[in-house]
Amino acid sequence: MFNLEKSSNFYWSNYLKDLNVDRTPDILKPKNRIEAYGIQNNFFKYTSYNLFGWKIAATSSNGQKHIGVTEPLAGRIFKEKVYKNKSEISLGNNKMAVAEPEFAFKINRDIYPRKKTYSKNEVLSFIDDLYPAIELPNSRFTKYEIQGEEQLIADNACAHFFIIGNKFNGLWKNFDLENHSVNISNQNGKNYTGIGKNVLGNPIIGLTWLINELSKYNITINKELLVSTGTCTEPFPINTNDLITADFGILGKVQVFIK
Repeated sequence: MFNLEKSSNFYWSNYLKDLNVDRTPDILKPKNRIEAYGIQNNFFKYTSYNLFGWKIAATSSNGQKHIGVTEPLAGRIFKEKVYKNKSEISLGNNKMAVAEPEFAFKINRDIYPRKKTYSKNEVLSFIDDLYPAIELPNSRFTKYEIQGEEQLIADNACAHFFIIGNKFNGLWKNFDLENHSVNISNQNGKNYTGIGKNVLGNPIIGLTWLINELSKYNITINKELLVSTGTCTEPFPINTNDLITADFGILGKVQVFIK
């Protein structure tokens, strides 16, 4: 029988220590999304840090193929994994070894679960600020692409490190985020370019998906949390001694040095 306490302790230990795990004992595996999000929800017992926000994994068809799922996944961002712009971060045991430029939004109210689906226009009114961000995702599974969605949700949707830039102090809601160009590059001139449309069609649609996904599983999104909505480009390969720059144009830049 599934044991939430033992299972969540297993996944949290792997997440915190960034371990390489070949397989999960069958008795600890979540059988569905309810159990998988229940494991995530139990993580608060193991950290003294408050929740910083939420993330979305697999917001494109290529991203879904990359980790072996058929739809997006929601994960939690804890404060001990969040860094300021221009921080230095060790590549460490990161098996994915990629950087992803993402739109992140600060939520201005508590968003409670309900039966009625939240609309895109409603969600737009829930946002206070926009931030450029970089995610350095990782899975604790050696072969993450064969684990399935329930295990990857329990693995916190491949959440790892987040670098948050400065908030944009303009009227970003007037911008066409769907077609807004984003570039990510390293110091050697390698670069990828993408647009907001790569995030489920629009970063606001991505945020709307997350809110409705969590509502479906009776999870509240609290005021002041940030939501990082998924990569705008193909995942950008990183190595030690790389200086990674995500350029969101007028919305700002965010950098991280990989040591």
